[in-house]
This record gives sequence, structure tokens and C-alpha cells, in this order.
Amino acid sequence: MMDEQEARPPVGRPSPVVPGRFGDPLEVTEALRSPGDAARQPNRPLFLCLHGWGSNEDDLADMMHYVAPYNDYVSLRAPLVLQRPGMMTPGAYSWLHDAIPAGDDLDLDAYAAARAVDDWVAANLPAERRVVPLGFSQGGLLATQLLRVHPERYCGAVCLSGFVAPGAVPGTAPADGRLAELDIPVFYGYGSADTVVPKWLSQETLAWLEEHTWLSAHEYRGLDHSVSLPEFADLRQWLLECDFASGLV
Repeated sequence: MMDEQEARPPVGRPSPVVPGRFGDPLEVTEALRSPGDAARQPNRPLFLCLHGWGSNEDDLADMMHYVAPYNDYVSLRAPLVLQRPGMMTPGAYSWLHDAIPAGDDLDLDAYAAARAVDDWVAANLPAERRVVPLGFSQGGLLATQLLRVHPERYCGAVCLSGFVAPGAVPGTAPADGRLAELDIPVFYGYGSADTVVPKWLSQETLAWLEEHTWLSAHEYRGLDHSVSLPEFADLRQWLLECDFASGLV
């Protein structure tokens, strides 16, 4: 967990989409653990699953059967509840106050969400347990943002159809200056036909990850804002090739 004495970035403007302000402190309270418990395979990395906009903790849990069936996982529920006018949307949650905020709004929300996830990890997982964040869309943002706030805690990251925050607001990416020297392995998969994450943002994410991590990037022709079986195959191969992934599958 990050130093509690570290000053948090200021909370930003009110959000016009999800009630609250960009950068509001968050708390993770709901988690779905792999069948049995999250310590069946303590010598293997545990996957920390982080869903996308409008989804929930059940989403990526199903994917783990294809990606790393012999590893433990914990799938977290985002703390922000999405609402329609006059009603809540059952089972729809968000890590951010918009689907893809921009500029300072994204920096503030990305930091607040990553801080909440990192606090949950510190409170609920043994310090010696190796952890690999794996996220889709907003969750992909978080998987990489965790490296920007507490890189020593995570031995790798998987970003599927995700993106990165600009890191322009002071204090929102405190580890950026030392991240490259840690050479943390990251898998980044994205579709060439993604209609949610703009092409320019995918390319910006690609460039940032290339500069700051040990990157394995894969673009999938014709894939929209989704995942695919070829992507799962590439991800499984990447896991086998990573130093931390010995005996994963």
C-alpha cells in the first residue's frame, strides 16, 4: 500500500455523467474469489480481475477459465453504481465518473480508483503473494495505473482494450519516474476496429507502455471493443514466456 502520508491529488470538478466529482476517494467492498478460495495455488501468481464500464465482477471471472485455469483469481466490483434517470441499473458499475474521461478528469479518477484497488490488495492479500492485475477497458486502465502508483507490489499487468491517463496532474502517477527501470512485463491487446477507445488513444497507450514497461503488444484486425480467442491464445503464450509465469498453465 502507498505511504499514507503521501498527499492525495485534489478532487476535481463535478461529473456530468456519474454522480460525484472526478477524483473522489473510492473504496472497494465487493470481490469474487476463484472457486474454493484465493489460495489454492499460492506458488502461482494470483490474477486481480478488473472489469470495464457497466459491468461487474462476474465478467472477467469467466474469462479466467480460458486464460489461466490453474491460477487463483480475485475479481473486484467497481464501487460506482451506474444509474438511469430515476433508477439504478442492476449489475452495472464503473471505476470512473465517465466511460472514458479526458485530461485532468481522467488523471484524478484513475488515481482514485487505483488507490482504492491497491488499498484492497494490501488489506486482503498476503504481502508475499505475487499479483498480476488483468483488466478490460476501464479495468485495463487500472491494471497499468496500479504500476504507476505502486509498481513494486505487482509482478506484471494485462491491459485488454484499455488506455492510459495522461499523468499531467501532479501526484496522480507518482511512480512514473522509476517505472521504466523496473522493466515490468505488460501485455496490451486491442482491436483495430475499436469504436469505444479512439485510435489515437490506443496509439498513445502503446507509446506510453513501450517507454515505461517491458511490453508485448498485439493488435487484432477487425476486433471491436472486445476480446477474442486469438487474443486469449497470445495471452497464454505471453504468460508462459514471462519469468513470473513459470508453470502457469
